[in-house]
Amino acid sequence: MTTPVSLREALPQSPAEILPLLPAMGRVMLSTRFNGAIHERMGPVGTVTIADGKARLTGNCHDSVIDLAVVTRIVVDRSGRMRDKVLPKLECQDAAGETLFSLIGLEGLEPFDAALAPLGAGSPLEPVVREAPSGEAAPELPADDLGAATFAVILANGQPIAIDLERAGLFQHWVGALPEPKPSMGFVNIMQGDFHLHLKAGAVFGWRRREGDGEVRLLAQDAQGRETGLVLCGPAAAFAGVPAVMDGGEHG
Repeated sequence: MTTPVSLREALPQSPAEILPLLPAMGRVMLSTRFNGAIHERMGPVGTVTIADGKARLTGNCHDSVIDLAVVTRIVVDRSGRMRDKVLPKLECQDAAGETLFSLIGLEGLEPFDAALAPLGAGSPLEPVVREAPSGEAAPELPADDLGAATFAVILANGQPIAIDLERAGLFQHWVGALPEPKPSMGFVNIMQGDFHLHLKAGAVFGWRRREGDGEVRLLAQDAQGRETGLVLCGPAAAFAGVPAVMDGGEHG
């Protein structure tokens, strides 16, 4: 295999040309961080369908929709590591160059590069300087954190729910039985094999409840009452007793 010209490079092809190569990479993590929530799906990508200006990622481990009018450039970064393993990624960026989310090759460099080989080399970019860890201890999750309290109630109710995150350029979906939430490093963590949600302490100040089509949706709100993009969906029984819920009416 040809050695990459650069650890970091911009691919000249459009995202619509690049994203269909994902199934050849093996296990992939789609990770996005937005308004205090880190929402991740991980595993092999089954199919990538390009239609109506969007890319749909599906399979047993993925259910995401990427808006190709928003995601206009993909940058390859091969500098990421976990212990001794290289974890390369595709940074999905908007027209201003902001990385909205990343697709991380969990199998390492070889299958990642093999999948991208038909595209050829991109334009080399300067490496990103990463901040060194501060060395400060992570804060404890407050006992009254609303996110933690919400998931504790849902776990006790014993009903499967969907946990979705929507932001510019991306909608990502997971549904299943809620695993036991784990507080750590100032986050409440929902983790199972193909899905992680890491919700920062204080990220959710309230929930707006909407009901329609036989399901309830709880839309997370921040301290100013703005929707954060995190949405919980399920039967009404799943959310019985969830605190700080305000009625928001019906949806279609």
